[in-house]
Amino acid sequence: MRILGIDPGSRITGYGIIDSNGSKINLLEAGDIKPKATETLSNRICKIYEHLSDITVTYKPDVLVLEKLYTHHQRITTASILGHVRGAICLLSAQKKIVLKESSVKRIRKALTGNGSATKRQTQSMVASLLGIDEKRLTPDASDALALALGYITLNRNKL
Repeated sequence: MRILGIDPGSRITGYGIIDSNGSKINLLEAGDIKPKATETLSNRICKIYEHLSDITVTYKPDVLVLEKLYTHHQRITTASILGHVRGAICLLSAQKKIVLKESSVKRIRKALTGNGSATKRQTQSMVASLLGIDEKRLTPDASDALALALGYITLNRNKL
């Protein structure tokens, strides 16, 4: 099974794609999409969409795991902007006929580290360990995206 994890953001969107064959997991690609901050929101969303579209054409994932929207009452505008990015990703998933799954950060962190309140650093360390790579190779956003993909496998191990 091929899984694409996406950590959405209007300034940086992390992505990571893995292959899972039973107990063996292979990292195929991970990185960040960083549209220019000076671009309009619509152009940033377009760049994110186009880059992710290219990734789906190249790797043909079976499942796309997207971070659930978390809002804090002091950051309503941020949540709204993030909603636009998530909408473009949901559209991409529907257009490419990729199964879309959503998961909360806490649920993924608990699945991977045993602690839903694990720090980004702890999660990054676990992601690197599970994939057998140097954690310095991963940006925080790419690591979060890979955590989503790995967490999906962990949470659905009995169903896969």
